[in-house]
Amino acid sequence: MRYRVTHATTYSYGEVVDLASHMLHLTPRPLPGQVVLAASLSADPAPVRVTSGADHFGNLVTWMFVETPHDRFTVTLRAEVEAEFAPPPPAEATLPWEQVSAAASRAEGWRAAEFAWPSAMAPADPGAGAYARASFAPGRPVLVALLDLQARIRRDFAFRPGVTTVSTPIAQVLASRAGVCQDFAHVMIAGLRALGLPARYVSGYVRTRPRPGQPRRQGADQSHAWVGAWLGPEHGWVDLDPTNDIVVRDEHVVLGWGRDYADVSPLRGVLLGGGAHALSVAVDLDPMQEEFAT
Repeated sequence: MRYRVTHATTYSYGEVVDLASHMLHLTPRPLPGQVVLAASLSADPAPVRVTSGADHFGNLVTWMFVETPHDRFTVTLRAEVEAEFAPPPPAEATLPWEQVSAAASRAEGWRAAEFAWPSAMAPADPGAGAYARASFAPGRPVLVALLDLQARIRRDFAFRPGVTTVSTPIAQVLASRAGVCQDFAHVMIAGLRALGLPARYVSGYVRTRPRPGQPRRQGADQSHAWVGAWLGPEHGWVDLDPTNDIVVRDEHVVLGWGRDYADVSPLRGVLLGGGAHALSVAVDLDPMQEEFAT
């Protein structure tokens, strides 16, 4: 599926910002199954200097330095991306989850091992571990258990914007059973890490317009988040969207991944001035083939 991506982020400041340095994780990542045909970033006011590179996880990063005094800052991504990720293996054919957990601590799991450790926003929370364990009966194939866990999250948690922030603890999300995609991804990741299973936080987008006859995906108006789960050295990673209870195939575009949201937040900065601020975000991930067909 070919998509046109538009992502506009605007910060409005209560006081003038004299200088600003911003780090952006806003460029889609080339991957097997994802071809970035075009991508550009623009900003207002225009930065005096722009540099780009890659972070520890291989994600594309852009740094913008702004020296023009301003009380409003807007960054816009425009991109065209083809996404068609390979299907996962048959769930029953995957390893028992205990073997995957054990493999993460051996040589064959060295690339995945760092994602089995707790992080600040996705700790190995006992409550999340207890919640996840209900899906992980002894000897159960890991993908069978993962699919069951994401289905339970979709069923048990209400998608309710405004009841959490990016700093809301997992324990609070578990207690309220409500939040947004970032919260559900962190809950699932924390639960998997409590069981010794590598899991990573994936940042990106989910298609804005649903297919005919299908419900609109939750989390489509802003940056989306889901979970990368390791199936072991033979099958590698699979991406799962607990907010919508779907395996990532052709409805998502990946920006990047990390241990949690803090590693791949779309935009963060250091400012001189600014005071209080307000944030607005608008995202569109529109399929281009369907557009051409009309």
